[in-house]
Amino acid sequence: MKILIEPHTLERAEERGASLSEIEDVIHAGFSIPARGNRSAKARVYPFKQERLGKYYEQKRVEAIYVEEQESIVTVTVYVFYGEWKD
Repeated sequence: MKILIEPHTLERAEERGASLSEIEDVIHAGFSIPARGNRSAKARVYPFKQERLGKYYEQKRVEAIYVEEQESIVTVTVYVFYGEWKD
């Protein structure tokens, strides 16, 4: 399916520390997580190993929220969490 990245998603991604390629990767290869209503969501954990806003984090978790419309996946928003996750 074709992925359509909405401008709102890109704005939130920039603010929260995710890239366009990470959003696409999460949708293609992430694991499913719960979402409200007719929305779907996937997440993926990436190595980070750097500081963000003055604090060091080992990893970041990118969550993409989206809807499926006909032949496309349309993003709603993206969330980014910093910390450390175990398998």
